[in-house]
Amino acid sequence: MVLTDKLITYFNKIMPLTDSEAQAIADSVCIGKYKNGDLLLKEGQIASECYFVLKGCVRQYYMIDGEEKTSNFYTEEQWVVSFTSFIQQQPADHYLECIEDTILVVGNEQREEDMYRANSKFETISRMVLEKIISEQQALQARYVTDTPEQRYLHLLQSNPQLVQRVPLYQLASYIGVKPESLSRIRKRITDRSRTTKV
Repeated sequence: MVLTDKLITYFNKIMPLTDSEAQAIADSVCIGKYKNGDLLLKEGQIASECYFVLKGCVRQYYMIDGEEKTSNFYTEEQWVVSFTSFIQQQPADHYLECIEDTILVVGNEQREEDMYRANSKFETISRMVLEKIISEQQALQARYVTDTPEQRYLHLLQSNPQLVQRVPLYQLASYIGVKPESLSRIRKRITDRSRTTKV
């Protein structure tokens, strides 16, 4: 499969594309390859690019009192956008780090405008993508307010089970809002309950 096919498939789910429209996207996208540990954005920088994950994983985190606080992970077919920094051109208050060797579609304002000029349909698709991203972010924030750490971990197991195998324990723990030893206890409780249910 050509790498850009993943992006085209994603767009097709939102709004069907003609062959010529799909080809226009394939011809215009810029693909970047990054190593595990590469930083896409640092605190204090102004984001000039946004990304679509073709392969790999990107972590968003904050530095608070010298400690990393993970707020999100982005894997295949997800957008990585620092909204306030990218749209309002304000310094970022977080970091974006590749935690695997990662392949990304790299977008910027100029490429976006070029696509809009080529076909107004792309502007509609862009708006629908933006609405989807905002909806997902709001759902994530709501879970931090309403769910317990165990509920957040269970949701992660249901929504993205592969992530649990791909991400270090301390980053997962930070993501659900506990210390690594607390996450270990949560995992043990879940395993014990599962065994009891099966008996």
